Amino acid sequence: MGWDFETDPEYQEILDWVDEFVREEVEPLDYVFPHKQFDPMTPEMRRIIDPLKDEVRRRGMWATHLGPELGGQGFGQLKLALLNEILGRTLWASVVFGCQAPDTGNAEIIAHYGTDEQKAKYLRPLLDGEIFSTYSMTEPQAGADPTLFKCRAHKDGDEWVINGWKYYSSNAKTSTFLIVMAVTDPEVSAYQGMSMFLVPTDTPGVNIVRNVGLFGEPINEGYHALIHYDEVRVPADAVLGGEGQAFAIAQTRLGGGRIHHAMRTIGWAQQALDMMCERALSRDVAGSKLAEKQFVQGFIADSYAQLIQFRLFVLYTAWEIDKYNDYKKVRKDIATAKVVMPTVLHDIAWRAMQVHGALGVSNEMPFLSMVAGAGVMGLADGPTEVHKVTIARQVLRDYEATDGMWPTEWIPGKIEAAQQKFAHVLDLEVGNL
Repeated sequence: MGWDFETDPEYQEILDWVDEFVREEVEPLDYVFPHKQFDPMTPEMRRIIDPLKDEVRRRGMWATHLGPELGGQGFGQLKLALLNEILGRTLWASVVFGCQAPDTGNAEIIAHYGTDEQKAKYLRPLLDGEIFSTYSMTEPQAGADPTLFKCRAHKDGDEWVINGWKYYSSNAKTSTFLIVMAVTDPEVSAYQGMSMFLVPTDTPGVNIVRNVGLFGEPINEGYHALIHYDEVRVPADAVLGGEGQAFAIAQTRLGGGRIHHAMRTIGWAQQALDMMCERALSRDVAGSKLAEKQFVQGFIADSYAQLIQFRLFVLYTAWEIDKYNDYKKVRKDIATAKVVMPTVLHDIAWRAMQVHGALGVSNEMPFLSMVAGAGVMGLADGPTEVHKVTIARQVLRDYEATDGMWPTEWIPGKIEAAQQKFAHVLDLEVGNL
């Protein structure tokens, strides 16, 4: 039996250090430099954050999702799951630990598909945490459906020319380069007719029309760009992974991204549960503590049950990825984690908000940001509804239709089959009476 629910003591010591380090050194950054984690570093920020990054590197915890050849530890997904649920408590932790999205996914596909020249130009500074990047895939009229993409790239001599619109290209305003997905052969299926390009953000024709924010952020001050690519010219060697390979590359990238979102969401939801329990034990209402009210007890019990089930499922899925080393084999369970994730975060955050009363809906507590974050998690890397379709199709592959008039578990048929199976014993017993 290889089944176990314990973390090995050596790695648990590392997790204990990460937990304390994040709580004492990293979480305060959210309040000193709120929502600045993807901004260019000011001298003041560097004086605080660079030493934290150095300590993470000294501890061997920098970019642990990458292999040693790329400066990481090559942690498997199970170790990453246990780590990321701690890092998920704060916006700054992923930057301090060198594993921020979308840079982690972009680094992964450049590492897998990039040429030596592309790795030297883009991957090395990305891994060193000196630059940020953008994954420019989604389009305004198509959402995440690649078969509806209209952004085109055509050859002109020894250059590619990109034209079209992209939406929700996160961090574009502070990124050094973009990975752009464009149609290069409209005569074939979208799954074979699209390519990816490495495009410096300052290339002429890359026009950031506006920066879309999330709920509560000022108009045009967000981090999710609407970009118009207007006659953007890049050299022939800007193609990533070869012509027509964009869809295959995207699936490689998005599979890991989805499960990492789930890992971090565990930490976020745990925070909401912690705040709910603290509030329940601290407040007196109608003659007793909130913790003694059955409604609140129900909130706590439901939240704990949702969170522990979700956490165990994410750990199991991470274990599967390590076991098979093939995202395709784990596609069903990655999609399931993606589907469950926003509901778990929303429900726990909403209950915690209710327990905090008027304070809970104010901008002095984080619950509405969590609720909005749940909405984002339901759309990031593909809408929940699309993943439900994927799950259903994958589940149905393990079943077959019945040929007969009745279902295989039809009880009269089961009775008849059981009587026939044991007829020789039943006849003998009858004869002995």
